[in-house]
Amino acid sequence: MCSSGGGGKPPAWEFHLTGPRNLSNPSWRDLIRSNWKNPNYRRIAISCFVQAAYVLEFDRQENRTGETAIAPNWWKPFKYKLVCPLIDSRDGSIYGALLEWDQLAALSDLIMLRPNGAPKAVLALRGTVLKQLTVARDLEDDLRFFAQESLRGSVRYAGALEVLKSAINKHGSNNVCIAGHSLGGGFAMQVGKTLAKDGVFVECHLFNPPSVSLGMGLRKLQEKADKVLKRYISGSSSSASEISRPGEKGEIVSEIGEEKLIKEVKRWVPNLYINNSDYICCFYVDRSGVATVTSEKRGDGHAQARAKVFVIAKGPQKFLKAHGLQQWWSDDSELHLAVHDSKLMYRHLKSLYVKQA
Repeated sequence: MCSSGGGGKPPAWEFHLTGPRNLSNPSWRDLIRSNWKNPNYRRIAISCFVQAAYVLEFDRQENRTGETAIAPNWWKPFKYKLVCPLIDSRDGSIYGALLEWDQLAALSDLIMLRPNGAPKAVLALRGTVLKQLTVARDLEDDLRFFAQESLRGSVRYAGALEVLKSAINKHGSNNVCIAGHSLGGGFAMQVGKTLAKDGVFVECHLFNPPSVSLGMGLRKLQEKADKVLKRYISGSSSSASEISRPGEKGEIVSEIGEEKLIKEVKRWVPNLYINNSDYICCFYVDRSGVATVTSEKRGDGHAQARAKVFVIAKGPQKFLKAHGLQQWWSDDSELHLAVHDSKLMYRHLKSLYVKQA
């Protein structure tokens, strides 16, 4: 779960050099037809906010403050301001940033009101930075996810959850969103799920979120072993029908839970941004690399999405760039939106509503 740049010195992340091209400043026209209603603009803006979390840490490591800091250039063009950085108590590194709509900055461009659809607050979380001052704690959390498929035990999870709850209390859940890249995407999903279990639903954007873990691999092996054992028992025992009944009953329970999920999941539908050439996140999509469009039907005939999965059509092929954040604010990124039949994502969502045995 590497840093967004895939190498290079922090000054390479100057906004005017590596940021999105042809980005127009918000204007009074946004009051009539907001750019924030455009999914591409929203993706570009939020990915830039996540990059700001990276650059805040780069600034800290390079002792850049005040006018020499380059991180503010990643949120100022969108008329946002830094409310507070999220600091890891273990090593003092910055792993995230809470940004809010800056009305004073907007007024300087004669923007009297916040554009329709623009969140009042955004919590942005960075991924792993492979540099001496932060790599130890970053890799500690990477290993935590790899071993447990959970980040709950991390101080960063607790810190992000506390800050997001505070923002929700101030602005309301409908006006707040959380986003993250790589390891930060894992934290964003964990925090979003925690709030969703309490009935609080916030907009969530996950760029290259981690999809592989040792725990998941072991579970798959266990599932395969169970299937082989059941086949052996059913083929060699005359009482196979009796043995299979508990499984059938379990399937009925699962179907009931799935029906409940279909009704409820629309209340928290995270946005995933995936590159098939990135083996860290590719398990959220079909291994063939094709975004298969599937959907569930309600009684009224309308489809409901399990999750919004954006698969980049013509993106970087080499791993470091395929895992990088820069591709998501690129103006020429071509994405396919699929109502994706992702068993992995479905399991994440199902855990919100189906009681685990």
